[in-house]
Amino acid sequence: MNARKPEQRVELDPVLIRKYDQAGPRYTSYPTADRFLAGFAPERYERWLRWRAEQENPAPLSLYFHLPFCRTVCFYCACNKIVTRNREHAARYLDALIREIALQSRLLGPRREVKQLHWGGGTPTFFDSEQMRRLMDATRTHFQLLPEGEYALEVDPRQIDAATVAAVRELGFNRMSLGVQDFDPAVQQAVNRIQSEEETLQVIDAARREGFRSISLDLIYGLPRQTVVRFERTLERVLAADPDRISLYNYAHLPHRFKPQRRIRAEELPGPEVKLEILQTAIERLTGAGYVYIGMDHFAKEQDELTQAQRLGQIHRNFQGYSTHADCDQLALGITAIGKIGPLYGQNVPTLGEYYARLDQGILPIQRGLECDADDLARRAVIQALMCQFELHFDELRRSHGLDFSIDFATERGELEAMEADGLLRLEADALRVTPRGRLLIRNICMVFDRRLREDREHRTYSRVI
Repeated sequence: MNARKPEQRVELDPVLIRKYDQAGPRYTSYPTADRFLAGFAPERYERWLRWRAEQENPAPLSLYFHLPFCRTVCFYCACNKIVTRNREHAARYLDALIREIALQSRLLGPRREVKQLHWGGGTPTFFDSEQMRRLMDATRTHFQLLPEGEYALEVDPRQIDAATVAAVRELGFNRMSLGVQDFDPAVQQAVNRIQSEEETLQVIDAARREGFRSISLDLIYGLPRQTVVRFERTLERVLAADPDRISLYNYAHLPHRFKPQRRIRAEELPGPEVKLEILQTAIERLTGAGYVYIGMDHFAKEQDELTQAQRLGQIHRNFQGYSTHADCDQLALGITAIGKIGPLYGQNVPTLGEYYARLDQGILPIQRGLECDADDLARRAVIQALMCQFELHFDELRRSHGLDFSIDFATERGELEAMEADGLLRLEADALRVTPRGRLLIRNICMVFDRRLREDREHRTYSRVI
């Protein structure tokens, strides 16, 4: 909400972490996806696509493609994926994706400039080079990918070689995110993801040779058999690889929701104290090595575009995490993918059968969604400001949404004052500012503003905050 440079330190206070340790949303959207309504008519989504087409200067686009196939299952995984080695699945899915591209683009009118594109999964490189080229050709046929855009894909280093790295770079990708999780062999065995340091470094080296603009590594803390000493060794190897960004995710053990996690032995998970020590060690090592804490689970180098965007007040949080493009509408394609057009969210059907059936009939495969009201939009702006800048400026809230913080958020103020007493934030005359001590608990602070959570907390299941 404001271009003021935020203080970028982060402090871990074990006493406060324990006090505020509870389950809560990750706020990749507001309202959160679990609030979307079932039976959402595709016509409502189409109406907003046409509305966008009628705008004189519509927002640029961010495209997300969900490519759900994996050859093997990682036991910790909570993503929507399909484990198979049958490559015929990829061919049929690709045909359907291309039909969905045509359906959505037809409703958008002539102005279809794209600033951001992301292939996620699953494992996007389950598709071979020719199939990936076909998908990118179809994308370029219907959309204009701007030269300065951010084009990223997620990569499993076990399933990509130097030739494929060169192929995806040629297609226009300039950012790559590699899953590492942990280099320790005992941990890898416990989660069914055997991945050597050597094969990971080979992919990183190939990406650098091909001129990728940014390389990000994903880590997870809280996995079975992890210890502080073992994870420190992983951190040493990661830092030696010198990625531009590092994501440090908290493993949420929810076996009742995610079937693969039932194969993880709960007694092998690190206890709360060990898990907290792993997190504290990781933060100290990463920030000590010059990485800036962006927010939630993300760290980036001082000179990285994400760090610079945060300093300029231009960072944004969406379903792919933090982004440098705050001004985009998001089109999402593939099963379970979530799009956002203006005040509207729409999510696709979750299964291949439903997805193919809808597209065979020429119908957008939207199944769930939500059209935000004025209160949702104001709270979305508040949560975005806090998640991205750790600051909320009351004058901008007044200008953008006509709200007086002291009056319109009087109910929330009591909880905020208790958090202020704990040193998580400062309530000043003109702003709410999150302190370094409160940054790791930013989800808790945002939960104060989540009216829908306040009304229905007991019926929802979320991961722990830390």
